[in-house]
This record gives sequence, C-alpha cells and structure tokens, in this order.
Amino acid sequence: MADVLNFVSGLLWGHVLIYLLIAAGLFFTFRLGFIQFRQFPYMVKVMANSRTGAGEGISSFQAFCTSLAARVGTGNMAGVAVALYLGGAGAIFWMWLIALIGMATSFAESTLAQLYKTKDSDGNFRGGPAYYMEYGLGKRWMGVVFSLCLILAFGLVFNAVQANSIAAAFEVAFDIPKYIVGILLVIGSAFIIFGGLKTISRFAELVVPLMALAYLLVALYVCFINYDLLPAVFKQIIYSALGIEQAGAGAIGYAVMQAMIQGIKRGLFSNEAGMGSAANAAATASPNPNHPASQGYVQMLGVFVDTIIICSATAALILLSNQLVPDSGVTGIALTQAALVQHVGEWGAIFIAIAILFFAFTSIVANYSYAETNLMFLNTKYKHSMLIFRACVLAMVMFGAVGELGLIWTMADISMGMMAIVNVVALFMLSGFVIWLYKDYCSQLKAGITPVFNPDNHPEMEKTLPKGIWKK
Repeated sequence: MADVLNFVSGLLWGHVLIYLLIAAGLFFTFRLGFIQFRQFPYMVKVMANSRTGAGEGISSFQAFCTSLAARVGTGNMAGVAVALYLGGAGAIFWMWLIALIGMATSFAESTLAQLYKTKDSDGNFRGGPAYYMEYGLGKRWMGVVFSLCLILAFGLVFNAVQANSIAAAFEVAFDIPKYIVGILLVIGSAFIIFGGLKTISRFAELVVPLMALAYLLVALYVCFINYDLLPAVFKQIIYSALGIEQAGAGAIGYAVMQAMIQGIKRGLFSNEAGMGSAANAAATASPNPNHPASQGYVQMLGVFVDTIIICSATAALILLSNQLVPDSGVTGIALTQAALVQHVGEWGAIFIAIAILFFAFTSIVANYSYAETNLMFLNTKYKHSMLIFRACVLAMVMFGAVGELGLIWTMADISMGMMAIVNVVALFMLSGFVIWLYKDYCSQLKAGITPVFNPDNHPEMEKTLPKGIWKK
C-alpha cells in the first residue's frame, strides 16, 4: 500500500501539479497586473479595517484568522523541516516563489468564494470552490468531486497530520505517551467543533495572532544572536535552489528537481494557495468594503504571513543550526526541536511542543469547519449525518497521534493534490469574472468612493449568483 501511495504522489507532484500551480500563479499575476507586489500597501490597509463587518456574518479579520489557523500549523514547523531534509536548503527558495505567485491565485479563489457564497439554516455564510463550481460554472458534479477530496483531506487526513506532530513534539519534550496526547486532543477538539462556525472563528481570532507573534519573537532572537551567519544561509538557499552547489557533482538536475518538488509541495501544504481550502473561510465573511474583491486582498496577505514570514522563521531556526544532517532520520518536528535546543537550550524543545500544540490544534478546528461546509454542499440535510462525521474526524485525530508519519504525509499529499487540480481548472474557467471584479473594485477606488458590489452592472454574472445574497 505504501509503495502504491508513493507512486501516485510522485506522479501527481512530479508531472502535474508543479506545472499547473506555477501556470495558475503566473496567469493571475499577469492578468491582475502583479497585484500582490503593486498593491501590497493597500492589502495591509484593507486588513487594518477588517475587524468590522459590512453586515451579517463574521468579520473579514475573523475569516482571515480562521484561514490562517488552518494554514499555520504542521506545515510551518514540521513541513518546512521535511522539505529541508528531503530537498535541501533550496527547497525554501521554491517555497517563497510558490507563495509569491500563489498570492494572486489566492486572490482569485477567495474573491470567487465571496461572490458565490450562500447562507445556511443557522444564518451563517457558507461557500468555497464547490459553490462557485456549481453556481458559476453550472457543474455540480465538479463541486461534488472537490467536496469529497476536501472532506477526505481536511476533515480526515490533515487532522491526522496535525495530531501526529503534536504527539511527537510532546513525546520529545515531556516524555508523554502519544496515545495520552491523542486522547487529550480528541477531548479538546470535540469541545470546539461542537460549538459551531462562530465558536471556531472566535477561537481562531483570539489564539492565532498571539501564537504567531510568540513564535516569530523567538525566531528573531535566534537570528539576532546568529546575525553573522545569515548571509551564508541566504547564499546556501539560492545556490542550492539553482543547482550551483551541485554543479561539480554531476547531480544538478536531480538535486534541483528534488528541491523544487519538496519546496512547492510543502509550500502548498502550508499556504494552501490554489488548493481551494482557504476560500471556504473567505466565503464566511461579511467584508468591509462590501465587495468580493476586498476579501481577496485579505486572503492574499494570509499567504504572505504564512510562508514568507512564519515558514521562513522555521527555516532560519534549522539552517542556522547544524542539526540538518542527510540520512540521519531526524526530520519533521523533531528536527525543528533539535535546532532550537541548540540555539537556546533545553527549554527550546518545550517551547516548540507548546507552539505546535497551538499551531496544529487551531488547524484541526479550522480544517473541520472547511469539511463541514463541504458536507453541507453535498447534503443540505447535513445535520442528520453531522454526529457521525464528527466522530470520524475525532477518530482520525486519535489515529494521527499514534500513526506512522511517512504514510500519513503521503496520504495528505495525494488528497491535497486532487483538490488543487480540480480547483485550478475551475479558476481558469472563471478567470473572466475574477478580472472583472478586480477592475470594478479598482475603478471605484479611483473614483474616490468606497467599493460596493452591484450585480446589476454585470447581467451575465448576476444570473449565476445564489439568490438573496448580494441583491436585496
């Protein structure tokens, strides 16, 4: 089974997804006029005003925190370590690249998710790729395929990955058996996910900024005490990514490809740009300004914070140490812990264990909210099956805590890859709407007015929208 899964994962990532994701990122980067670079200051301005919603639903900031809770987790701490172990320092360069061009893809998917959001029986906004596939493209079957992939990936497999890293970190730091950690995680997860969507968003809004700030402060301290080594680290990243280090060893092609595959794979797992997952959180917001594109700006910043800032912090911790040893078997969260212990002493392992607890636990509850939205898409009477689904989610948390790391990561890669393929195809098909929404938003800004979405200005788009959401 492991051999089959590894073959499928290699096929997806080595021959399909790398090219598809880069093509999507470059396409939207050019079509949106390099929005992620040219309008970065405005992106921050929209975020600064995002705590106040424009009406019903949660605020853009709460939606941002929910998506960041899902993004910032195992991928930032264990995933970066895996990428470095398997792909070398050059993998970080490719993580940066896929994040920078992926910001434009994130704008597209989050804007479309806002455009085609619906409202559930409890009055919460719901939406995401499955919804814009059904309403925007008129292809419900495509939305069903995406929903099934997302439920498998985020509702089940990814939660096992998060639990695995938490259990491994606590075993190293406190010598607590993994099954004990698994039981505690199941209890904590049940408490949050049974509280509903608004409980999850309030929890994320409180925890995510604090945990990210604490982790970044520690990383900055490590960079400060090792400032003389930073130029060599940057040189190592660039040289390894471009194959300069391997030029005399005859293995340049293989080394660069490994760095590229691992960097893009782990980068996508962390920032989720193009995967379609964060779009589920984007749809839940009542944005300010009240225009779909404003949530696109907010979610773009999430990709930047996740990869360019937080993933880079983990990379710095590891590359500034001497713990990255090929074929040593020390990888994942254990490598990150070993690196910080070298820098600050034994309390580093404890700090990483606590950090991954908060990072990964918030990912578990945010991942669940994505899966719940897509379960609702598959079955409007989803509440009848919700108890069974929640039990399956909690069972996967327990399985992940005590399971084998390699097999779980491979399962995550395959399910993530299938999601990304379906979503990127839909984004290309709906790209005309994305461009129009962006131009409509910018034209109102240039006119000196606060952008507001009026579907009457585009009848072709209006007839595809869910009823009673934008036009009242």
